Amino acid sequence: MVLSSLFPVVVLIVLGRALKYYGLTDEAFLSRSDRLVYYIFFPALLFWKIGGSPSTSPIDWGLFSAAFLAVLTIYALSLVYIRWRVTDYQAGTFSQSCYRFNTYIGMAIVINAYGPEGARTFGLLVGFIIPIINVLAVSTLIWFSGQSYARGKRLRLTAKALVSNPLILACLAGMLFSRAGGHLPDFAAAALKLMAAITLPLALLSIGGALTMRTARGYLAPSLAAAAFKLIGLPLVGLGFLKLFGVQGAPLQIGMLLFALPTSTALYVLSAQLNSDTRLAAASIVVSTVLSFISLSLVLIYF
Repeated sequence: MVLSSLFPVVVLIVLGRALKYYGLTDEAFLSRSDRLVYYIFFPALLFWKIGGSPSTSPIDWGLFSAAFLAVLTIYALSLVYIRWRVTDYQAGTFSQSCYRFNTYIGMAIVINAYGPEGARTFGLLVGFIIPIINVLAVSTLIWFSGQSYARGKRLRLTAKALVSNPLILACLAGMLFSRAGGHLPDFAAAALKLMAAITLPLALLSIGGALTMRTARGYLAPSLAAAAFKLIGLPLVGLGFLKLFGVQGAPLQIGMLLFALPTSTALYVLSAQLNSDTRLAAASIVVSTVLSFISLSLVLIYF
């Protein structure tokens, strides 16, 4: 399962890096493809997976509870670490790096390993946990930004991060459509299937194109510390909560894959918007992505 689930993801990421290295893609192409994936193709995939095919099994609320408590625990531990080892300018970025996850890599692995039903479970889990992560991330970035925000503006920034997130909107739309008993016409399902087929290869090529170890120079120590929180701390804490709530089978495996994922590229965007260290963000993304192939392999082997 490790080879069949992880190898295609690695190949596309490496290919993305090779295409960028040989000049077949560039920053403009990668920027546009990122926007297409984020605003159009991945939301279409989530809507199709969640709303287009009725689930044959109920939602495992123990999985959702475990994910929420695991993220909250690592978030709290990252704040403790920040007080002693991280500057205010880097604090918001560092904290995000400890618990955000790369949804694109996660969905690619889940589809390969667990098929449509696993993809639906992962999509619902993503729709549940992303709003929580955004609230934590925006709150911490604002707190350590060095800028004075009125309470109303803080609430507006947080609300904007939630209501403008196309992944959250797609998950909500899919859930509502599914609950309403909606059925996609064949032509609509075929169109969404084609869009979904584009999504993950394009996202993985973009991730590979953005990877370069030059970005980690000078930031190796904090990016390694953040990766330790994300790739060691979160899976261990998450496993404890999954066991506590009695989660078993595919939901347990999907939960562990979520915890073992590298940090999200979205942390760079929020760090830039809210006066935090974008160089640390870039370094954390690179280090976490490279090291995550170890954590993901271990999850696929033992779970």
